[in-house]
Amino acid sequence: MAQAFVELAGALVNGYDVVDLLDRLIGHCVQLLEVDAAGLVLADPSGALKVMVATSERARFLEVLQLHADSGPCLDCYRTGRPVNVADLAVDGHRWPALAATAQHGGYRAVHAVPLAFQDQTLGAMNLFTTEPGSLSSTDHTIAEALAEVATVAILGQRALRRSGQVAEQLQAALNSRVVIEQAKGMLAQQGGCDLTAAFAALRTHVRRHNQRLTDGAREVVEGTLTLDAMGGSDAWRPPG
Repeated sequence: MAQAFVELAGALVNGYDVVDLLDRLIGHCVQLLEVDAAGLVLADPSGALKVMVATSERARFLEVLQLHADSGPCLDCYRTGRPVNVADLAVDGHRWPALAATAQHGGYRAVHAVPLAFQDQTLGAMNLFTTEPGSLSSTDHTIAEALAEVATVAILGQRALRRSGQVAEQLQAALNSRVVIEQAKGMLAQQGGCDLTAAFAALRTHVRRHNQRLTDGAREVVEGTLTLDAMGGSDAWRPPG
């Protein structure tokens, strides 16, 4: 856990890539907490929630499903600014029937949402999914809240923001980066005949190997100056061995 926070703190320097840092952060959620997948949604300046990052396409789909249905733990968390814990979707799923049925079909039995809050404003929510029913331990709750605070700092920047216009500007910049990365994932998936998870893994591995910002690498893909072949072809996304 200490190593994770040291890495995230070290990433919070001038010029850091918000989406890359958030991707690292939800990866640490799965490593540090008793959860199997994670995702993070962020509100744009108009208040509409968008999926920023997820540890898998299955988790991303569950986030998108909640947003399209305008119903789910992440929506409740965002609207109330308070954590939402669903220990067993088979028991409490009647509150969000579409999500409960799809999540259980995908193998998830519990979901926990933690708000990303700044002063009196909720910016979004971090969502944690588990394949076994049960509540998060108090320790895991504390760690999840600490990681959500890191996410908030990453989104808003290192300096204190007092005017709503500054907050909106920072939120929009993060969302714009997310759009470019989604476009790049689609292009790489088409080039390699692979799924979006593999395409993103290839992009992420390439930019980290070359000490490059994730958004900058994605923009090169979109502009056509970086291809999957240049990353190493099929070896860029196929697991070793």
